Amino acid sequence: MGTYKSTDVATQGVAATRSLDVMGRSIYFVTRRLAWFGGFVLAVMALLSVVSIAGRAMSGFGLGPVPGDFELVEAGTALAVFCFLPWCHLRQGHATVDLFWNSYPEGMRRVLEIVSDVLMLVLWVLLVWRMGVATHDYFGNGETTFILQVPVWWGYAASMVPAVLGCVAYAWRVFERLGWVSRPEPIVNTGGTH
Repeated sequence: MGTYKSTDVATQGVAATRSLDVMGRSIYFVTRRLAWFGGFVLAVMALLSVVSIAGRAMSGFGLGPVPGDFELVEAGTALAVFCFLPWCHLRQGHATVDLFWNSYPEGMRRVLEIVSDVLMLVLWVLLVWRMGVATHDYFGNGETTFILQVPVWWGYAASMVPAVLGCVAYAWRVFERLGWVSRPEPIVNTGGTH
């Protein structure tokens, strides 16, 4: 039988803490890059809309709208939103109404923050589950968009990737609230409260 020394336990604790720090930094890194990608997608959708509207306006010159522009904007905007939300949640960027917030005791605020983060995680998991079901259903029935005839499930599948990463980010935020892990970077709330 081997015996454990207190230094072995301390070393294991330090290694676990470092692993969690690396995991936290990785989650923040990926969600931030995902938000940047969402911004790129949204910019492309805006440019597509401008080109399509300009084409409609110049129909007298033989131009026209981009075929299926609204179908592309619909799928692209959904993808962008799913890319933005995990980073927004980790950075505490959701709009809040804090009319009475400062009058609550610190303990009550902490409980409410934990409950709200857990509820956000539950709702996000429910959303991802239902998106998975919808993706499977659209794949199975072969439904396509009206103009471009693109399979509808493609848009759902593209949004599933950031949505699943969002589940990880929302769970990490709950762990941060509970004090099980620490934030890899300080949160500076520059707004978002109303």
